[in-house]
Amino acid sequence: MADKKDYYDLLGVSKTASAEEIKNAYRRQAVKFHPDKNPDDKNAESQFKAINEAYEILSDGQKRAAYDRFGHDGVSGQPGAGPGGGDWSGFGGFETGGEVDLGDILGNIFGGGGGGGESAFGGGRQRRDTNRGEDVAVEVTVSLKEAYDGTEKTVTFRRAKRCDTCGGSGAKPGTSAVTCETCKGRGQVRIQRGFFMMQQTCSTCHGEGRVIKTPCLTCRGKGAVEETASLKVRIPPGVREGTSLRISGSGQAGFRGGAPGDLFVVVHVAKHPRFTREGDDLSIEQHVSFTQAAMGSEIHVETLEEPVTMKVPPGTQSGALFRLRDRGMPKLGARGQGDQFVRVVVDIPKSLNAKQREILREFAKTLGEDPTKYEDSMLKKIFGT
Repeated sequence: MADKKDYYDLLGVSKTASAEEIKNAYRRQAVKFHPDKNPDDKNAESQFKAINEAYEILSDGQKRAAYDRFGHDGVSGQPGAGPGGGDWSGFGGFETGGEVDLGDILGNIFGGGGGGGESAFGGGRQRRDTNRGEDVAVEVTVSLKEAYDGTEKTVTFRRAKRCDTCGGSGAKPGTSAVTCETCKGRGQVRIQRGFFMMQQTCSTCHGEGRVIKTPCLTCRGKGAVEETASLKVRIPPGVREGTSLRISGSGQAGFRGGAPGDLFVVVHVAKHPRFTREGDDLSIEQHVSFTQAAMGSEIHVETLEEPVTMKVPPGTQSGALFRLRDRGMPKLGARGQGDQFVRVVVDIPKSLNAKQREILREFAKTLGEDPTKYEDSMLKKIFGT
């Protein structure tokens, strides 16, 4: 027994490892060295046998105790122990009578259901709902105002609907599907690969377990027919660009009576000529005269509802930002609203008449400036006169 590798080393665990740690280590090693993932690799096949032998011993409390006390000599008479593997009846914790069913052992590895029984991989028979109808996606565009208030839109799209003639069964009225003779209703068949048994989808019934001998003439056995559907969709307040609304059961009909898919409505929000949006906040530019900015004033500001009055304090500079609380977009799926930000733009007159020029000269003098130094150059540059 001196040439045999320590079972704990084979699984990569310590001698104090718990049963759960041993099981998880076995899973990882089985995935790594499985023959289906390492075709024609004798070393991998040998390692695969060895780790299963190790798991058989270490997953059994009595066998593990004997191994911990006497080493390989203590378990040399156990099934599956010894060089070459001997009897594989306890392979990986299964009672297979000498056959290894990869559908059970590696059910989780390949994401499918096995043939029943509980494995170290948490297996057991699993069958996905392969008859479920596909989802459908449509797009709709709303204005910013519609996104603010919420609205209702009608969407039109193509989909498969349940066949009224056969009720979705796919069989001609008065007939029904019968048990598949190939797989005996299991939906899967077993095939032999060396000393391994594998399961695959039955090619006769395509995993259904039943076949239709006399298909419906309307849907030709599919259980569904094409139609153009129109649905009214409620667009909630606060919807954002790219929001996807899900309408359960309004997608493609399921295959032969299977559950229908869902409808996904992707919402696009058109750009507004004045407002810009960032999250739930809105922004807008508001122009004021330089006298309003200098002396202060009250101005009317546009919102997505009615205009509101906003105070501009004396000495406001161009580019100043003001916040109107709770005047932004409604929060989608929650209470409250964002804010509206107002950026003030101070307009400078492009031309002045004689009286206005004289007033500005006097104003400049009150600031201690000499208007004659820049009147001819600066005023002409600014006001063009």
